[in-house]
Amino acid sequence: ISVFAWFFIRGNTTAGTDGRTAVVLQPGERDLVLAEMRGLLVATQGILEGANNGDMQHVSKAATVAGMTGAADVNPALMAKLPIEFKQLGMSVHHDMDGIAKAAAEGASSAEILKMTSGTLMKCIACHSAWQLKAAN
Repeated sequence: ISVFAWFFIRGNTTAGTDGRTAVVLQPGERDLVLAEMRGLLVATQGILEGANNGDMQHVSKAATVAGMTGAADVNPALMAKLPIEFKQLGMSVHHDMDGIAKAAAEGASSAEILKMTSGTLMKCIACHSAWQLKAAN
């Protein structure tokens, strides 16, 4: 149990090539994580577009796609390979997206949505500054 707990917290990592920690994944797992990140980026663009146009329905729809429902079916074996901090940041971004969707649906102003989105993007920056994804050989 302690070995599993250590692996769950640390994940499958090694020293990266640029000072970041490399998370070692199978090529398909790496592709899946990168696709999820691209989905978050697309959702963020949709949020910004909606906020800039004052279209809170568009904001809510874009954010909902990237909320927790989008993270619900992640393979447990893949999750075990991710460091706990990586998992915490990732899940908090999905929670933030749900919060943005809810705020937009409840009539938040564009300024409020932009402030929330800015806070979420800080988490993206923190994650990308700390980790890189490396395909296992």
